[in-house]
Amino acid sequence: MKYSKYHALGNDYLVIDPKDWEGPLTEDQIKLVCHRNFGIGSDGILYGPLPHAQADFALRIFNPDGSEAEKSGNGLRIFSRYLFDRQLVGDRPFSIHTLGGRVQSQVLSGGQRVRVEMGQVTFWSDLIPVTGAHREVLLERIPAGDRTFTFCAASIGNPHCVLLLPEISPELARQYGPLLETHAFFPKRTNVQFLKVLDRQNIQIEIWERGAGYTLASGSSSSAAAAVARKLGHCDGSITVHMPGGKLAIQVGEDFSILMTGPVTRIAEGLLHEEMFATQI
Repeated sequence: MKYSKYHALGNDYLVIDPKDWEGPLTEDQIKLVCHRNFGIGSDGILYGPLPHAQADFALRIFNPDGSEAEKSGNGLRIFSRYLFDRQLVGDRPFSIHTLGGRVQSQVLSGGQRVRVEMGQVTFWSDLIPVTGAHREVLLERIPAGDRTFTFCAASIGNPHCVLLLPEISPELARQYGPLLETHAFFPKRTNVQFLKVLDRQNIQIEIWERGAGYTLASGSSSSAAAAVARKLGHCDGSITVHMPGGKLAIQVGEDFSILMTGPVTRIAEGLLHEEMFATQI
């Protein structure tokens, strides 16, 4: 069973073509393959390409806990690079269907960079979703452990909880991220971004990713955090998002549509041995 491994700013994914996999990909198999000790190790699995009537390709995205994600910005860039490496696409734009909506992607610089039209960010509670009355979820209060934070919620096909703070750290994300991911306010759980505005063109985030945990970089998190920063008037439309794994360029449109551009690195190709699947975790 073949796999390809890539990373996007330290956020690593395995790409598995359904043609190379025997039978359905189960939750237990996903957990095992993604495990850093008992499997190959990754922040998720990109399962595709799959056919779709309204897009050039379809993609399913699985988290290390076995759950399925609606959308992943880094995952989409990696999958686009994989299609390019397999000579299934060239340097012209193409469409990819995800559970979080269809996106337009384009491979640049011979595969070194990928640009993705991520879709439009919404702040409306019923579309994210967030519990309570129909509203834009902006600068509300949320308790988590021994603290109460001010947060904004957003969706770009998947849910995000953005906390605007004067100082952020990996320790902060690791401590409060798990509490916020599973908070009762978010019926489908949520990704969490700890956001510091640096100036009108730059923001910094620490990320706790739903189903994956602490993460060095995230494209959808960058998109949501940049949209929140612009919505609150702290930033202009062109924003560089600084993360532990590196930087992404995010263009936020007047309608809060997102254009994301960033790097992809090819790591390895290999075979998964059937003996691995005898392991219980």
